[in-house]
Amino acid sequence: MSEEIEIVGEEQNESIYEKLVFNIDKGQEPTRIDKWLQSHIEGITRNKIQNGIEGGFLTVNGKVVKSNYKTRPGDEVVYMSYINPDYTELKPEAMDLNIVYEDEAVMVINKPSNMVVHPGIGNYTGTLLNGVAHHLLSTNPSLNEDVLPRFGLVHRIDKNTTGLIVLAKTPEAASHLAKQFFNHTVDRKYMALVWGNVADEEGRIEAHIARHKQNRKMFDAYPEGEIGKHAITHYKLLESYNYVSLVSCILETGRTHQIRVHMKHIGHTLFNDWEYGGDKILKGTIYTKYKQFVDNCFEICPRCALHAATLGFIHPTTNEKVVFESDLPSDMQGVIEKWKNYKAAAHQ
Repeated sequence: MSEEIEIVGEEQNESIYEKLVFNIDKGQEPTRIDKWLQSHIEGITRNKIQNGIEGGFLTVNGKVVKSNYKTRPGDEVVYMSYINPDYTELKPEAMDLNIVYEDEAVMVINKPSNMVVHPGIGNYTGTLLNGVAHHLLSTNPSLNEDVLPRFGLVHRIDKNTTGLIVLAKTPEAASHLAKQFFNHTVDRKYMALVWGNVADEEGRIEAHIARHKQNRKMFDAYPEGEIGKHAITHYKLLESYNYVSLVSCILETGRTHQIRVHMKHIGHTLFNDWEYGGDKILKGTIYTKYKQFVDNCFEICPRCALHAATLGFIHPTTNEKVVFESDLPSDMQGVIEKWKNYKAAAHQ
């Protein structure tokens, strides 16, 4: 038997690949690596493994090998495997995608709010990936998910988060990008409007993140690290508007809901983040006029005020660093302008 020493799944990661690490036992007879993997990964086909190996998703002792490699005692086998517990058949749909950049290997898209990234239970159509599949198949009709799992999706952002997301167009690019996300070497900066005056000009939040003990749809911070995944967020105060603040957040790790959970943990819930209580007045006055003003702000930005503004990674074919920027969307610009005017009026 082999020993599976590490599995990192998608439940608490923005990355949608898991890393499977195996050690080959001393008594193991030499076996083709594709055949060996098929017998050790539940539900995977030989064809899918071979396509993954060709795309660079497999290393043995840190080196890429071919499907006919024979296992040896003591080998460390690392396989990056796509996982999606809510897997559903992907139906291509014509969609107006805001493509920021595209070449033969990658595509960077500026995602709008109220759009789920990939299909799952309750969201079978209208997702970003439905549109991506249609776009890719229009130029390469023979493309399928055996060759390019989930049509190149390597990470995700929340339904109501706007901003940049990168997809791979080849299995080699998918492997290259998936490893960067897995190793936390991708640069990601978010802009967030949060409740309260942030006291420090900048700070570092370190607290494990795991599912909420009472509400399984939410996540919570565990600063003692007793459960969950290690998570670090760096934040910087950009502007304060009396009762809310604009901050930038840089992710050192990429856990699900990381910024939303970490900012709430330090007392600055994201503005209009209904899942974490930000859709209520958390700072300010008790006057009716103020309540009307905040309700109006909620209408202008009817979602969690979070935007993926910067995305930087090593390009899979040129091996050069590329960085993409996205301006704040109109709903966040509009609500920030309202708070700026409120602050100015209060100081007159």
